Formats: sequence, structure tokens, C-alpha cells
Amino acid sequence: MTSQSTSDHNARAEQALRANLPRVLAFSHKLHENPELGFAEFQAVQWLAHELAAVPGARVQAGLGSLPTALRAEVGSGPLVLTICAEYDALPGLGHACGHNVIAAAALGAFIALAPVADDLGLTVRLLGTPAEENGGGKVLMLEQGDFAGTHAAMMIHPGDVDELEMLPYACAGYKIQYFGRGAHASASPWEGINALDAMTIAMTAVGLARQQLEPGQQIHGYIDSAGTAPNVIPDHAAGEWMVRAHDVESLARATAVLTRCMDAGALATGARLEMVQHGPIYAELRTDPAMVGLFGANSALLGRPLKPAGRRGGSTDMANVSHEYPTIHPMISLGEGCPGIHDSSFADVAASAQGDHVIWDGALAMAWTCVDLASDPRQRLRLMNPA
Repeated sequence: MTSQSTSDHNARAEQALRANLPRVLAFSHKLHENPELGFAEFQAVQWLAHELAAVPGARVQAGLGSLPTALRAEVGSGPLVLTICAEYDALPGLGHACGHNVIAAAALGAFIALAPVADDLGLTVRLLGTPAEENGGGKVLMLEQGDFAGTHAAMMIHPGDVDELEMLPYACAGYKIQYFGRGAHASASPWEGINALDAMTIAMTAVGLARQQLEPGQQIHGYIDSAGTAPNVIPDHAAGEWMVRAHDVESLARATAVLTRCMDAGALATGARLEMVQHGPIYAELRTDPAMVGLFGANSALLGRPLKPAGRRGGSTDMANVSHEYPTIHPMISLGEGCPGIHDSSFADVAASAQGDHVIWDGALAMAWTCVDLASDPRQRLRLMNPA
């Protein structure tokens, strides 16, 4: 490492980001205009790879292991490896109503900002493009196939309707539910049928009643996506998806047992056959690193965006699984006063607005400056490179 001051490195990072900001914002808007669902982000990953390949010294690989829409880029060759995560999948029917275009662009911006100073700081900056956060747990799969190996700390930002130092997500698991019955004429011979819709109705009623006895922090919610084809035919098939959430994975297991009993009740009462299959990996609860949170908060304040402590729990993220393996932060950055909540259709509009562009600047630079701090402070370097 050179003896340059932290402020000098910060100034060089800001200069690099400012010089490349138009293409970073253009990348965000292109993602927003072309939303792709999880594991199908083929345009997004190629566009991100193209932007990263233009960074001097960057080493880029699109397609990792079993995940063709995962990506890895590195710049610098120092022993301290700091990983920035980019998400770019969209929501069915809602596009980027979770603002993943902002997340990916902020990660790109931070990578660009750090490229000129990485070797001076003894850093390897790694950007991981992580598919299917919304519905498939891409980061969990990437952990399993070793894409995070060698990381000393990981970070990302998430746009929202609040400025908060960290997200407080639930542990979460999803299940595909199907009941298989037997069709029959609903008027001429209903006794010959086994009503799959009745089974689902009983299960839903059981879930509704069971909610009174759920532990604090536990949630069960779901929907039916098919149940029958005509009013005069006993439905022989009913299907839906259900999610279970809780404060931690231990509580999640207990809540899942409740869901399972409720689904079993529908099958038992009607004679239908139940098929209950876990959909994607389990998302853990998030464990944020206090020292990194403090550094990010200080840098955000320098940019004129003070962040408050987390004030509410909600949602789930596969970044939580990363936090169980490496020191991690996941701050929330507001798209402005009066902004709707994430997963609201109106949020997608704001994610491509001037407010969204401003979050990209603040998020990218605050992450870059936080990486500079972690690399420059001997105590932080020692802590991250020699975990207990």
C-alpha cells in the first residue's frame, strides 16, 4: 500500500465515479426498461459484463458454475478481498418495483470508483452479479458453489422508502402446494369426486385460525394460482404458493411445522393427495457487522444523507445467508420523501427517476469510501483478514 491519505483515495474514487456516472446511470435505465425474472437475466448480465470489461484492469467472467446469469469481476490484486453484490432480477408483473436496477448500478459505480485505488490500498475488489434474489436464492447457490470464497467482507445497498443503516429482514422459506383429487360432475355424481379446491380451502382456513397462536415475528402468507376449470366439475387439482417467515431460522422451522399441519389437514379432511415442495433455498436472518455499519453511516453522512438506525422489520433477502459467512452490510437508501414502499408498482417508476439516480451516486460512493476505510485502517484489515 502507498502512504496516501484516506482523503486522497476518497477523492480519486469520487473523481473516477463522476467521470463515468453517465454510463452508470444509462446502465440503470436500460435494466429498468428491460426487466427480466430470476435466473433469466440474460441481457442484464451481458450488459453488466460489458460495462465491467471497460474498467481498466478488470477481470470479468459471466456465467459461474450452474448459474449462467451469475457474474464475477475483480480489479486489483491486494490480499484484502472486499465483495460488492449486484442484483438485477425483476418482479413478475411489476418490473423493477424492488429497485434492483439501482442496486446493480450502484455496485457497478462502486467498482469503477475503487478501480484506480485498489492496488494502492492493497485491495482486491470483487463484484458478484447475483441472480434471482426475489425468488430463487441466487446468493445461497453461489455460496454453495464457492463464488464468495476468499471474501473478507461483503456489502450492497438497497433502495427503499427510508434511510436506514441496516435492513431487518425475516428468515424465510417458500413452498409450492398442490392437492390432487378426482374430478366428477358437480351435479350428476359429486360423490364420485375428491375436491382438491376443498382441500386447499380447509388448509387456508386452518392457516387463518393458526395465526392467532403464531409466535411473535412469525408470518404465514400465500395465494392460490389454480383450482378447477369449470363450476360444474369437481376440481381435481388445486395449487398455490406459500411463504413462512420468522425472526431466525430456528423460529422459522417451528412456523413451517404449523404450515405443514395446516396443509395436511386439507388432505386428511377431503382425501386429496398433498404435494408440498420447498421452493428455492431457505433465507436466513441478516447479521450485519457493527463496525462496517458505522463506517458506511459516517460516509453517507458526509454525502449529506444521514442514516437512522433500523426501525422496522420486513421482507427477506438471500444477502442474509452471506452475512452468516462473512462480515456484511445491507443499508437502505430512500428514494425520497413520499416514496411508496418496495414491491409497489409505483416504486418501479421512482427507481428510474432522478431520485433513483441520486441513490446510485450516494450508494456507490458511500460503499467505495467504506472500502477505502476498511483497507486503510490497520485494525479493520487485521480483523477482517484474521477472523476469530
